[in-house]
Amino acid sequence: MFHPGFSELAIIMVIVFVIFGAGKLPQLGEGLGKGIRNFRSGIKESRKEIEEPAPSDKEEAKPEKGG
Repeated sequence: MFHPGFSELAIIMVIVFVIFGAGKLPQLGEGLGKGIRNFRSGIKESRKEIEEPAPSDKEEAKPEKGG
């Protein structure tokens, strides 16, 4: 797999800087951060749903008391 070194990362950053300019870089970083945060929270929610035990059929069939 490709593992970029310092020089490759520097070239990529210069290209991004030239394409988007200095004014757009903070907005791009903020959008990227929000996207990563949403992705991680979605993964945590899906893991929680998977690990949560499903109620058995017997528990679902029980009538509620007091009603």
